[in-house]
Amino acid sequence: MQSSEETTTTTAATATDSGSHPAPVATADAGHAHGEGAGAEATRAKRTLAVSDAAVEAIRAQLAKRGTPEGAIRVGIRGGGCSGFSYVIEFEDRPPRSGDLVLEFAEPGKATVRVLCDKKSIIYLGGSVLDWEKTLMYQGFKFKNPQEASRCGCGHSFTVA
Repeated sequence: MQSSEETTTTTAATATDSGSHPAPVATADAGHAHGEGAGAEATRAKRTLAVSDAAVEAIRAQLAKRGTPEGAIRVGIRGGGCSGFSYVIEFEDRPPRSGDLVLEFAEPGKATVRVLCDKKSIIYLGGSVLDWEKTLMYQGFKFKNPQEASRCGCGHSFTVA
């Protein structure tokens, strides 16, 4: 029987070619990976998310500016907004909740960055990339979500396929 607590920890010092840290495999599923094909790997990838290098650095900088470098960022979704769901990104100072997906990005000489996501939100965020975008008109986090069917004009709410 699988544990209801699914905690994922990754230590990433280097990035992939796409500029994002790879989505780690959940430790709760590690024992079930033997003898499973690419379908099982794709299923696990849908239960996690990737974080770009730019997003990791932005999180690290914002936690340091806030004075809580040991804190974390919690990502998720809430019902509401123009299109049905809204993305949520909040500071988290408490330990992870039971069942949270916990992603850790450690680099030598720098504070470890933790990104938390509750198990209900990962259903809609699985396979996504959290990125940091900086343009002349906009600066902030942006989700690249393959499950997103449409997005409202403001870009903060979405529907799923």
